[in-house]
Amino acid sequence: MGRPTSTRRGRAAALAITVVCLAYAPIAATELWPYASPGAPAIGEWLLGRTVSPEFVADAVRDRMGPYTRSLAPLILHSVLGGLLMLLGPVQLLSAVRRRIRLHRITGTVFAVTVYVSMAGAALYLVRTPPEQAFSGAAFWIVLATILVGTVGSVTLGVLAAVRGFPDLHQRWLLLCYGFLMTAPLLRLEWGFLPALYPGLSLQDINRVAIMHLGSLVSFGALLASRALDRRTTVPGLTGTWCPGPVMAAVHLAGAAGLTWITVAFLDQGTGGRRLLLAYAVPYAATYAVIAVRAARARGAHWAREEWRLHLAALCLAPAFSAVAVPVLERTMGLDRLTALIAGVGIGGGMLAYAAVTVVSLRVLYGRELLKRQEAFTAGPTDHSPLPVAATALAREGEDR
Repeated sequence: MGRPTSTRRGRAAALAITVVCLAYAPIAATELWPYASPGAPAIGEWLLGRTVSPEFVADAVRDRMGPYTRSLAPLILHSVLGGLLMLLGPVQLLSAVRRRIRLHRITGTVFAVTVYVSMAGAALYLVRTPPEQAFSGAAFWIVLATILVGTVGSVTLGVLAAVRGFPDLHQRWLLLCYGFLMTAPLLRLEWGFLPALYPGLSLQDINRVAIMHLGSLVSFGALLASRALDRRTTVPGLTGTWCPGPVMAAVHLAGAAGLTWITVAFLDQGTGGRRLLLAYAVPYAATYAVIAVRAARARGAHWAREEWRLHLAALCLAPAFSAVAVPVLERTMGLDRLTALIAGVGIGGGMLAYAAVTVVSLRVLYGRELLKRQEAFTAGPTDHSPLPVAATALAREGEDR
């Protein structure tokens, strides 16, 4: 009964993501047209005006007008290609599941090139715009820059994994890459429903609430998709665990210390700080509960349990990372405490999820290398090995003497 239920949930999730991507594609492609040509159609603004209010849309446009005008051409390139990526993602997933190898390779090449060009446009905007002058402020700039680096890094490692013949790692990196890309449509959804939950908040404050959890949620979604597509109970060369009991105890202590520090820091910021803490803590607790339960239930599947535990360790370390990042951002970028706190917490979940996929990849590569060495040791030396040749050469040298 468990497998059919899991399959139905996976199909429902894939369908929901596909619908969101298809709906967001034209919104992304037309989002910046009004900045280049006033009065041009923008589907996103039209929907937001009727979902929230025309005043909310006007505030959003006014907040973005200055930063966007200075880098309009690369931003339009970024948004138009972003719409194309929303269409390519479901095609990639469907072709991989249905094993349409040729189609998957062709669209995968187009996808990777599109990611690089689209992110280059976003990078030009970030380089040309000082963090404090960016849309929604310095914290939003830092989160955008982190997502950009994570997206480019993920697609690069995914391509390298495919070239080297590691389809399981290729799949994980590309799912993480697409998860980072999904922050764009999910942010727009939060623009639609968060004003109803927090009436009167400006778009900048809405964005601050959203970045408290978006990076963590999309990387969590990538993990769920990876585990749903990987039915293996073990992988070649996998022995033991990289997360024994003492390690898990240590990361939980570090996570508890980081969460305590973050909680106190947000509570010191008054009503706004409590709102941001809630936006961070509730999704974090839900994510922790799901991963911990999945790890506990996977006792019969060694590989599944190991991957869940590696991600659980990374999730525990995310608050500790954020707590350390806050004073670093304060000193290196000259940020005030609240801005540094929002930025540090906003990037913690996504960066540690990226680190977790890196460790999972190293775990797989280490296992396969260990297996190769064991097979070579079992086979023993052959006639073509360098050892007999070297021994023969030394013997002849002795005879000559």
